[in-house]
Amino acid sequence: MKLFMATLSTETNTFSPMPTAMSGFEEFYLRHGTATQDPPNLMTEALHVWRRRAEEHEWEVIESLAAIAEPAGLTVTATYDALHGEILSDLEQAKGADIILLQLHGAMVAETVEDCEGDILKAVRARCPDAIIGVSLDLHCHLTDAILAAADLVITFKEYPHDDATARAEELFDLALRMTRREIRPVSRIFDCRMLGLYLTKEGEMQSVVREMQALEAQPGILSVSLAHGFPWADVTDVGTRVLVIADRDESLAAETAEQFGRSFFARRHALSTAYPDLDMALDRAAEIPASPVVLADMGDNSGAGAPGDATFALREVMRRGLTSIAAGLFWDPIVVRICADAGVGADLSLRLGGKVGPDSGDPLDIQARVMRISSGLGQHLGEGIEPLGTMVWLKMDGEIDLLVNDLRTQVYHPEAFEQMGIALSSKRLVVVKSTFHFYAPFKAIASQVIQAATPGGASPDFRNFEYRRGGAECWPFVDNPLEVNTQKTSQAKERDRTFV
Repeated sequence: MKLFMATLSTETNTFSPMPTAMSGFEEFYLRHGTATQDPPNLMTEALHVWRRRAEEHEWEVIESLAAIAEPAGLTVTATYDALHGEILSDLEQAKGADIILLQLHGAMVAETVEDCEGDILKAVRARCPDAIIGVSLDLHCHLTDAILAAADLVITFKEYPHDDATARAEELFDLALRMTRREIRPVSRIFDCRMLGLYLTKEGEMQSVVREMQALEAQPGILSVSLAHGFPWADVTDVGTRVLVIADRDESLAAETAEQFGRSFFARRHALSTAYPDLDMALDRAAEIPASPVVLADMGDNSGAGAPGDATFALREVMRRGLTSIAAGLFWDPIVVRICADAGVGADLSLRLGGKVGPDSGDPLDIQARVMRISSGLGQHLGEGIEPLGTMVWLKMDGEIDLLVNDLRTQVYHPEAFEQMGIALSSKRLVVVKSTFHFYAPFKAIASQVIQAATPGGASPDFRNFEYRRGGAECWPFVDNPLEVNTQKTSQAKERDRTFV
């Protein structure tokens, strides 16, 4: 038995002005068949699992590309062609495979291809019509008919923050193994909930939703249940929350289960949604909390959702209010990092921080700061994996305001991003992190309270700030009850030009 496996992952914010080019993959993570020789990260955990499991069965393993870029705007055509072409070239050189397992994201959009994952899977299926093809997706994916048509098995992460990548990789391998033994014949069906939303699975109603999916999987005939939250900062045809059910041989069971669960999910839309305070309200609320530290999420400038990562709105307001005992980061500013590296530790500098990409970044902020530490090669945990941080600079301003600036766009996942640089978060009154949900559990463990703020920026959780021309305008909250009105796209709309440039 021969297993072929690969990873290609980026999440495209189609509203972002920053293109995703090869440099984005090169600086974040790019390996050509050698990813399992490195420690795992979120999107390579699956490759480690699949290699170990295959070798236990004495299968031949062909490891292809592992390419990961921090979310940004549309992937340029040449980059997409090169990466997608490398996977296909490796597959052809291997003379095909019996099992093909791919860890993709599900929300990658190129300049001329709206559904990159569907495009890749279609090409893989054309080359290996008889292979078992399975794909694991981030739950912030666009579940499309093209993906289902080309793959035998499709599953998504269940948890957000994503701490179940290894469990989902094991699940996908188990299902593929059962297919090789002819124990199962999977059939898949999707139900479109017609919702745009952000759903934290670690507390409240979403915890119940995850348990309900797991309970459904224990029922006879049901092989897997996935809830694709969707990636809401994308103006694409198939944006939005969808349910995917895989049943054994029974198409009606798959369809009925998906619809029943999907309608139940939609019925709870108000309980599942959160109204986040704006920046002023969030800072006012933080000031009323006596215990420290208070952690405030600068959600609008989360680079993990395609925002620039250099917005100054939150820091500017903190300084305007005269707040002290603050830690804030990560600010993406390679120019500031270069100046600090040239000046060295201990230098007192006048710096123009952030505000460089565009309107979503705000205006540059002029500060006086001392360079406390410069470090390269550090990482931070996201689940079991380690994510890179690039070169980081710790800057200290008057009022015990400590800033983390780096040259690699990435969101804050873990307190260790600050603490390994020497910033003691327990001594701070307020900690401002550029993130949406991934920071939540590790920071909640050290915080007196966590406040998620709908700050300005390219990843604002207020979707009214974005113009949807393809699919999003047909979803709740823009339509009160989209499941009960005729939102069927016309054939003309289905065939509308999907070229983005």
